[in-house]
Amino acid sequence: MKLYHYPLSGHAHRARLFLSLTGVKYDLIEVDLRAGEHKTPDFLKLNTFGQVPVLEDDDVIVPDSLAIIVYVARKFGLEAWLPSEPVAAAAVQRWFSVAAGQLRYGPAAARLVTVFGAKYDVEQTLATAHAILKLIDQELVGRDWIVGNHPTAADVALYSYISSAPEGNVDLLPYAEIKAWLQRIEALPGFVPFQRTPVGLAA
Repeated sequence: MKLYHYPLSGHAHRARLFLSLTGVKYDLIEVDLRAGEHKTPDFLKLNTFGQVPVLEDDDVIVPDSLAIIVYVARKFGLEAWLPSEPVAAAAVQRWFSVAAGQLRYGPAAARLVTVFGAKYDVEQTLATAHAILKLIDQELVGRDWIVGNHPTAADVALYSYISSAPEGNVDLLPYAEIKAWLQRIEALPGFVPFQRTPVGLAA
């Protein structure tokens, strides 16, 4: 099993983190986005969108971080991480949607501005970031994990871009519950950190 990634991609880190936390064996292959390796013919055969991460499992190719999580969880029967029971499954899916929505257009977009020079409306990305972080902080009151009483794929889906939010000038200081939750994830066996960039509030 091979994971194609880029160290500064939060999407790629999300997939790598899930593989590592669950103990699944894989080879890590770096794709140099700055050199345009993700747009080469060979890579486009793996993912026509020209994006990382991509998981290659023999003749099975799975692009997209959340799709990779689903594939790995189902292949290895990781029910605790990605439950099939309807209520719990719906709860995890809700947070997948947040990761692909408000998180993507909030903390992730704000970080894209400072790290990669993306042309986003900075005020809008910061407002979106703080709106979703406030809601997540409230959700964590009185609980250790986003869904249920143990870590799940929902926590993994949210971690990378929340932990790196200060790089996009998103201050986590007001969010005590989130900060404690980040520490709990970072204490899990198999945790791998997201590569830091000294920009924004992290400079």
